Amino acid sequence: MDATASPSLLSDQNFNSLCDSVEAFLFDCDGVIWKGDKLIEGVPEALSALRSKGKKLVFVTNNSTKSRKQYAKKFQNLGLEVSEEEIFSSSFAAAMFLKINNFPTDKKVYVIGEEGILEELELAGFTGLGGPEDGKKTVDLKPNCLFEHDKNVGAVVVGLDHYINYYKLQYGTLCIRENPGCLFVATNRDAVGHMTDLQEWPGAGCMVAAICGTTKREPIVVGKPSTFMMDFLLQRFHIKPSKMCMVGDRLDTDILFGQNAGCKTLLVLSGVTTLSELEDPSNHIKPDHYTNKLSDILQFIET
Repeated sequence: MDATASPSLLSDQNFNSLCDSVEAFLFDCDGVIWKGDKLIEGVPEALSALRSKGKKLVFVTNNSTKSRKQYAKKFQNLGLEVSEEEIFSSSFAAAMFLKINNFPTDKKVYVIGEEGILEELELAGFTGLGGPEDGKKTVDLKPNCLFEHDKNVGAVVVGLDHYINYYKLQYGTLCIRENPGCLFVATNRDAVGHMTDLQEWPGAGCMVAAICGTTKREPIVVGKPSTFMMDFLLQRFHIKPSKMCMVGDRLDTDILFGQNAGCKTLLVLSGVTTLSELEDPSNHIKPDHYTNKLSDILQFIET
């Protein structure tokens, strides 16, 4: 939208105009669909209503802890019928980035992250190292200590990691600094995330920042707001960005992602962003529309 324009509160009139103008709704997950493992009230009914209108639904998440298969299972456990083909996670994006850029299959990938990244790398034909397994490892900083690392690692992928430790930071740092041509890929740089339903927790951004600090390198970011995942969406569904609406709870990832790609945007206040942050004069990322939560559309949708 025009940077000088104010976002409009979702209403009967503008929602149905929005709904008529788009073919697909893209949804962030944490803070929009669920918080932690708790479904946000009214989400199943809202998604069902949009499907009944013939809208394509796609779920685009920066959380790399799960693979698409694991996310499909989470949706199912929460009572939502969502297929793997409708899910685009940053773990999948990291694997696809390497594949598209012809990353050699005889090279290895060191993962500061969790099972989601390792599983997507394996599905793409790559060998992943690290992950949760290295979360149990420690370093013994004694005299003449030399930390060994695999010289055949050609990429380090950094995502949200509940098992981050000094061992992983040293391993990833050595690979990037000492292995010629080693790539530094970040799934996303989210500052915080709703790992539980009651509060925010440190996001992948702090893990990525740690590696930036030790390597003095900036990563290739494949998650939102980068348009890398959008390129995949366009190839898969053949829908113009102008015919899509990005629904998210973050201004600097979800809304910016939609704007960068040329999508319409809807901010929900059920996650990270508050109304005061949206209206703050220093905020220059303005969605087309905003509302409290996704289920608000139920009072507007024409059946």
